[in-house]
Amino acid sequence: MTNNLKVGVIGLGAMGMGMAQSLRRAGHSVNVFDVRAEVAQKFAAEGGLACASLADIARASDVLISVVVNAAQTASVLFGDGATDKGCAQELRAGSVFVMCSTVDPAFSVGLEKQLNDLGIHYIDAPISGGAAKAASGQMTMMTAGTPAAYEKAEVFLNAMAAKVYKLGDSAGAGSKVKIINQLLAGVHIAAAAEAMALGLREGVDPAALYEVITHSAGNSWMFENRMAHVLAADYTPLSAVDIFVKDLGLVLDMARASKFPLPLSSTAHQMFMQASTAGFAKEDDSAVIKIFPGIQLPTKAKG
Repeated sequence: MTNNLKVGVIGLGAMGMGMAQSLRRAGHSVNVFDVRAEVAQKFAAEGGLACASLADIARASDVLISVVVNAAQTASVLFGDGATDKGCAQELRAGSVFVMCSTVDPAFSVGLEKQLNDLGIHYIDAPISGGAAKAASGQMTMMTAGTPAAYEKAEVFLNAMAAKVYKLGDSAGAGSKVKIINQLLAGVHIAAAAEAMALGLREGVDPAALYEVITHSAGNSWMFENRMAHVLAADYTPLSAVDIFVKDLGLVLDMARASKFPLPLSSTAHQMFMQASTAGFAKEDDSAVIKIFPGIQLPTKAKG
């Protein structure tokens, strides 16, 4: 029975921690691994098992969910880095399922599926969206592609983590393509929101009043409402960092370049995030892209 299968989560960052919590809340016993052993131990103290290595979590899991930053980290999780931990691919049992939740080049995902299938391992291309809060509440979105056999084992776990699990194809690549298109819009919307708020500040408009009007008008977007609240609070704690959009919009442009498809807005937004990154804001919240605009006085944190 599917409910008797064991699930593991690799990567307990902003999204992975919430996903693991959602699985536990749904009644599953969750194996976890994170390079920060203390984070895994803290999760396990409230239920679950903290694994000491990638090999350990692979041996303990029938469905293994990877929530790391990028393709390079995903490859390291599976195949190791040539150093102490050799990765989990060789330790996963034949018939187990590897669920890849990172935003990656679709071609990378297609290649990964073949490598794992050759080892007898099922694969689900499953990028995620919604942010840390929705991950923690089990309300995020998953853009998935995989075989019926992979879904048969993993679906109960996917549904525990997400409000929407979109099945976009029976082979890898489709989920990653849709996620990249989502990131095109997300990155452009953040850049446009920052530009609009910056213009308002330059023109002496009260930023709180501008925020109130725009969030109740046709020009609003989810990104304006969410990210410009960070600017008003002068809180650039990275929920999603500037460098994430340097990476993701780079993937957008790479995908389009392969078919010689023009993306003028994405190109401009990518340059804006690149400028913010090289100006020293790489690890700040992606709303810090507003800091590239000259001659504006940004809100400061309230005292007390």
